[in-house]
Amino acid sequence: MADFSNTSDSRMELLKHMILQLHNGEAPNEVRKRLVELLKTIPYNEVVQVEQELINEGLPEEEVLKFCDIHTQVLEGHIDTSEAKEIPPGHPVDTFKKENKELLKLVRTTNKFFEKVNSPDDLDLDTFRIQLKAFFNNLMDVEKHYLKKENLLFPFLEKYNITGPPKVMWGKHDETREFLKSSLEALSVRETMEIGEFESIIEMVLKPAAKAIGDMVMKEEEILLPMCMDKLTDTDWYEIYVQSVDIGFCLYDPDVEWKPEGVDSISSSSAKDGVVQLPSGKLAVNELIIILNTLPVEITFVDSNDKVKYFSQAKHPIFKRNRAVLGRDVRLCHPPKSVHIVEQVVSDFKTGKQDQASFWLEMNDMFIYIVYYAIRDKNNKYMGTIEVVQDVTNIRKLEGEQRLLNYFDDREK
Repeated sequence: MADFSNTSDSRMELLKHMILQLHNGEAPNEVRKRLVELLKTIPYNEVVQVEQELINEGLPEEEVLKFCDIHTQVLEGHIDTSEAKEIPPGHPVDTFKKENKELLKLVRTTNKFFEKVNSPDDLDLDTFRIQLKAFFNNLMDVEKHYLKKENLLFPFLEKYNITGPPKVMWGKHDETREFLKSSLEALSVRETMEIGEFESIIEMVLKPAAKAIGDMVMKEEEILLPMCMDKLTDTDWYEIYVQSVDIGFCLYDPDVEWKPEGVDSISSSSAKDGVVQLPSGKLAVNELIIILNTLPVEITFVDSNDKVKYFSQAKHPIFKRNRAVLGRDVRLCHPPKSVHIVEQVVSDFKTGKQDQASFWLEMNDMFIYIVYYAIRDKNNKYMGTIEVVQDVTNIRKLEGEQRLLNYFDDREK
């Protein structure tokens, strides 16, 4: 075996040479073996630097993107992250990693579910399709994870003149988006499908989508996030931390607050102690939050782009929500069997055909009343939809009058 010195320059030169060999199609299997054998402990920062140098030297970004998966798979599990910085709880990188953990868990569950197609005699194909669509509705939550990288993380990398890897990774995001879009389109077909069609869709569309999400987790955990920890300052990270809530969280709601020492507080909108001026008065932000959370209803606002923008946090919620739902398409927040109802309501509100839709149901010994209201500005332009949910079990039992003071807990009456 050839003798290679173990210096940073020699390792990177060798890595660059081998990646170019892979790109040129020169004995890929042999190159893979040599990479694994010779570079089992290549530091993550050297991988990033080589990728940046290849782009700077004229290798088209499309080519790096095209072959990105090849050298990523070669290096998977062999990149040395032992020198990566420790990540404090609540830090944006901690959140990225927790989201990745949930994504991988969902990918594994989805891949396991694919195996049901191997026992077609025991399978109700329409139910199978609906269940698969529910899995992919949840996988669509990865969009918020990618948006945080693209709109919060990548701009800071570019500030430090690291442009190549973000462009390549963004390209992979777009590929994954296309996979997921195709998956949902395939699973939205209402006509009954044969088992052979399911097998083809799983192999050609669904599995590649799930694999793309899993592969991106590896790229983040072993390359991107350790590099970002090295480059970004605490002030940079705190800006990302504060602005993350505007985009939302992916399958995970952070339960730990984080603020680095010596960094001034930042707010993505008004300060926590600020005042909201309304036509009929003004409220401190904290007062407004408490009022909305004290009302005996649960309120959710979906904006004109069909994204969940806000939900109140009642003390005893009927439908439990967490901040991972923020920024999510409202269609993906409902079971597949009821999505057509949501689409109909939103469509009728947007066209002005309707302004209100009511539903009621019994659940867990409660009678639940749900009303959707179209929100319009003074020019009657559609601004979004508000969902108001209330437990009216005790209201339905009321008879006669009560004019005298009598304290009681509605939930215990």
